[in-house]
Amino acid sequence: MKNYCLTLFFGLLMSQSVLAQTSVSFDKELLNIQHEWARVNYTLADDAQEKGFEALVNQVKAFQSAYPERAEPFVWYGIIESSYAGAKGGLGALSHAKQAKKWFEKALEIDESALDGSAYTSLGVLYHKVPGWPIAFGDDDEAKALLEKALAMNPTGIDPNYFYAEFLFDEGQYEKAKAHLLLALQAPARPERPLADESRRAEVQTLLAKTESKSKK
Repeated sequence: MKNYCLTLFFGLLMSQSVLAQTSVSFDKELLNIQHEWARVNYTLADDAQEKGFEALVNQVKAFQSAYPERAEPFVWYGIIESSYAGAKGGLGALSHAKQAKKWFEKALEIDESALDGSAYTSLGVLYHKVPGWPIAFGDDDEAKALLEKALAMNPTGIDPNYFYAEFLFDEGQYEKAKAHLLLALQAPARPERPLADESRRAEVQTLLAKTESKSKK
């Protein structure tokens, strides 16, 4: 009985150790992908950016395959596919936009709260940006509903406030857009993602200047 208890004890210790190592590996790979996305998205352009996103698609695909039960890899698979679509532009972007939609929806099926509801934010942006029927699936009513869900889950986040403000700006609701841009500027910093924070804040400031210009007219 004593030997059995010792075996069970050490078995539990080993299991906990493996789980801890798996968690560290997951978090490290997720952060690597986030950093690489920020580098490609904010520091590269034209062909270099397209090639960067193409490589990132392969990287995140392997990450997702290693953790099929987690929502976060699907969220980032979608983000990278949608960013790739934006870099390509034109009709060639539609296949990537459709793939992004598929991955965001999969993430929501697994865990809608993953990454503070980022799948709602990104899917809302996708519905807002892509063309509507019969070319693609764009739908501003759906975009609004998704972006508002994202805000409800993460009301102080920089991304949900910025992208909702962008939607409101495009709808001509400049005062409401300004309010959310100011909230975005007050969002808590993400120390582990400095380039993403710095670049998003620059986008917020640019849109805020446009919004204030429109409000004066």
